[in-house]
Amino acid sequence: MFFILNRQKIYTYLVSIVTVVLLFCVAGTLNNSSNKGNTVQTTSTTQKLLPIYNVQTEQKKVAFTMNCAWNADDIDMILNTLKENNTRITFFMVGEWIEKNPEAAKKIHEAGHEIASHSDTHPHVNNLSYEKNIEEIEKSNDKIEKVTGKRTKIYRAPYGEYNDTVIKAAQDKGYYTIQWRFRYARLHTD
Repeated sequence: MFFILNRQKIYTYLVSIVTVVLLFCVAGTLNNSSNKGNTVQTTSTTQKLLPIYNVQTEQKKVAFTMNCAWNADDIDMILNTLKENNTRITFFMVGEWIEKNPEAAKKIHEAGHEIASHSDTHPHVNNLSYEKNIEEIEKSNDKIEKVTGKRTKIYRAPYGEYNDTVIKAAQDKGYYTIQWRFRYARLHTD
């Protein structure tokens, strides 16, 4: 078998190889930075605070979460499904949702699920000041405490938004900012 190479083919192959190598380097860097909680991602000129996407563990565990922001029509069905499967999850609740659905929030807590803050009014937090971000978290936590009798240290920003102001406000008040991460796996059935 013979390969005939001209300058154009050699150039194309070199560009392809360099591109693949760079993509592997970038993917490795992003994977390493996303495996740490509330860390700093460093680029050539800036540093950015990051929320927690996952926690490294040797145990075979997964964390399920749900955001409560709009209605409570399906809470009983969700709680029944979780109970049938002996599963506990974290419900990130908006303070206004708790005010509108206090009985649903109590049911969730009494069923043994963790309740965490998802802000008080579900705003676009990237547009808020440092002080307003703290206010959103603290007001939500006040409502959580009213229902559960205890405060949380876990916060998820609305819309998955975050910037340094959002993360710093949460950190300075002792909250862990949690983001979601989708992982798809093929299920094995025998």
